[in-house]
Amino acid sequence: MKVAVFSTHPFDRHFFDIANQAAGRPHDLTFFEARLDMQSAALAAGYRAICAFVNDRLDRPVLEALSEKGVRLLALRSAGFNHVDLKATQELGLTVARVPAYSPDAIAEHTVAMMLTLNRKTHKAYARVREGNFALDGLLGFDLRGRTVGIVGTGKIGLNVARIMRGFDCEVIAYDPYPDGAALAAVGGAYVGWNTLLARSDIISLHCPLTPQTRHMIDAAAIAAMKKDVMLINTSRGAVVDTRALVAGLKNGRIGYLGLDVYEEEEGLFFNDRSDQPIQDDLFARLLTFPNVLVTGHQAFFTKEALSAIADTTIANISAFESTGKPLHPVEEPSAAPS
Repeated sequence: MKVAVFSTHPFDRHFFDIANQAAGRPHDLTFFEARLDMQSAALAAGYRAICAFVNDRLDRPVLEALSEKGVRLLALRSAGFNHVDLKATQELGLTVARVPAYSPDAIAEHTVAMMLTLNRKTHKAYARVREGNFALDGLLGFDLRGRTVGIVGTGKIGLNVARIMRGFDCEVIAYDPYPDGAALAAVGGAYVGWNTLLARSDIISLHCPLTPQTRHMIDAAAIAAMKKDVMLINTSRGAVVDTRALVAGLKNGRIGYLGLDVYEEEEGLFFNDRSDQPIQDDLFARLLTFPNVLVTGHQAFFTKEALSAIADTTIANISAFESTGKPLHPVEEPSAAPS
């Protein structure tokens, strides 16, 4: 099958070439660096399938353009699908496939790395030592042992973070509207109500999908209910938090540490080298001025194991669609969002 793969980098091509050659019948993959939007949709002419990433645009106008060009399969190389207009795909007869899980360990481990970096300020210490400055002023941290960690969303990633933090001898509490008591108990955690989690947690880590219910769930009211000097980590979806509320929480000292691997307006910003350009997003630029903020460019997933699994599953989805008309992991209902 002819597949147009958008938003690609050399590492995407490397892992997709390996997965494609391992398939019984390799597909005809064409890699485009361009992000999928109304302008680049023209590149999909003559392709039956497109492969899209998290910041590709898949709203109704783009989907209509793809459908007119003969595309029938949207193979997402991500677990989340909040960027896809599912109502439009159903009306246009487009099939959507996703990668439901690739490496929850990768994202969980990056989450904990952000916690440790913010706490012990290893990024600042590294920069100081490189300049010959060995002073310890401003590098004071705290022991993780005995701290309360609140996990929001207890899917595979959230449970992995809970397991790791129990290894630090932290108390782990969690909130999820669809709780799995046995799984959380197995890693030593316990469920509490939303308000209780906000009030008790020294560290809050977000691992929920972006849905209408979770959009800006961390807003001014939620931040006001948190402990003063709380550490907040988001490696899920950017719009789960209200960025303006974050800035206010940082300014008034309610948020003592903030780690973000995602940003609600990251489209067109992340995954690209912008070092020779001014940042046009004033709100994002404001975040970067705080000394207690750590931002990484949506790299939590970025491990060899995760990229290999993403490529393998995506190729398997395409192969299944070619042979049966149905991918292995279809997206059909918004309620199927991963946690």
